[in-house]
Amino acid sequence: MIYVHIPFCKQACHYCDFHFSTSLQYKSEMITALLREIELRSPYLEDKKIESIYFGGGTPSLLEAEEIMRIIDAIAKHFDIANQAEITLEANPDDLNATKVNSLRNTPVNRFSIGIQSFFEEDLKWMNRAHNQQEAVASIMRVQDAGFENITCDLIYGYPLLTDEKWQHNMQQLIDFEIPHISSYSMTVESKTALDHFIKKGLSPAINPDQAADQMSFLINTLKTRGYEQYEISNFAQNERYARHNTNYWKGTHYLGIGPSAHSFNGVSRSWNISNNAKYITSINSNQLPFEIEELSTLDQINESIMTSLRTMWGLDLNNMERKFGQSVKNRILLESAPFLADKSLIVEEDKLKLTDAGKLIADRIMSDLFIVED
Repeated sequence: MIYVHIPFCKQACHYCDFHFSTSLQYKSEMITALLREIELRSPYLEDKKIESIYFGGGTPSLLEAEEIMRIIDAIAKHFDIANQAEITLEANPDDLNATKVNSLRNTPVNRFSIGIQSFFEEDLKWMNRAHNQQEAVASIMRVQDAGFENITCDLIYGYPLLTDEKWQHNMQQLIDFEIPHISSYSMTVESKTALDHFIKKGLSPAINPDQAADQMSFLINTLKTRGYEQYEISNFAQNERYARHNTNYWKGTHYLGIGPSAHSFNGVSRSWNISNNAKYITSINSNQLPFEIEELSTLDQINESIMTSLRTMWGLDLNNMERKFGQSVKNRILLESAPFLADKSLIVEEDKLKLTDAGKLIADRIMSDLFIVED
């Protein structure tokens, strides 16, 4: 699978710490560099079929359809794209006007990830989102009317303005629109973001973890009763409409990241591109790949498997861990799991270790305790 990072946004959301620029001055040069990096990185996936392409960011929907097509054509030239590959475009609602949506019908893009976050005007302003409530609703209707069925929408919970009544309304809106896939994330305060600054200066209330936990439980229970399957902690799908790209990531499939700050993984090493647009462009123009690389030790690979697998409904395959890393590793994981099995935060089904609904509320703690560290 291939991830393409588009490092541009109209404005900075107060909670966001992803790499992007609000200046589009060098968009043309960036696209040229992305095309060149695709060529330079063509040996990375070792002739594997590309089952998914994901345009993330930043705000990929700032690109014109012709620019998206150029990137897909470059990938097709240097990689073997599978028939019926999933090609996802992250989009902000304000970008999805009629002209943009209609133009995208002439590209291979077949899945939208729409960053709704909330249907309430005051919440969107608090987040400093570029769209408003009307655009949130209109974007979904416009994409559906254009014939796109494979849609996921993002919602955020656990922030001070979000009452339980508003949270229920946000979820109900997506249910009423019959959105087949919903991604929902708890608001987190990342260092050096505007939100972090506001909280430290007393300009915004701190995030309440109890509120976040209660709203996560409400999310799980509400969507479950409406036929959604929580196949990963933050992701819910109807009728097995799982995100192929993200599912492959959690299952340890190798992936290539293109663009500034993009990460790549091939099972034995992880690499990441420089998070600087100008330096990225200059380096690529000199035929130099601007990334750092980390070789993964056996312990790194074990902990990577724990972290990604345990987040999913498929769980951590203990027999597979034994085959790859030995009986002692399986035994160690079961030993560290004992307290969580006892309090029913974890269960074992068919030799797969899985989080229960209660365990999902403390997933980070569980995974941290299960990580194996050098003695």
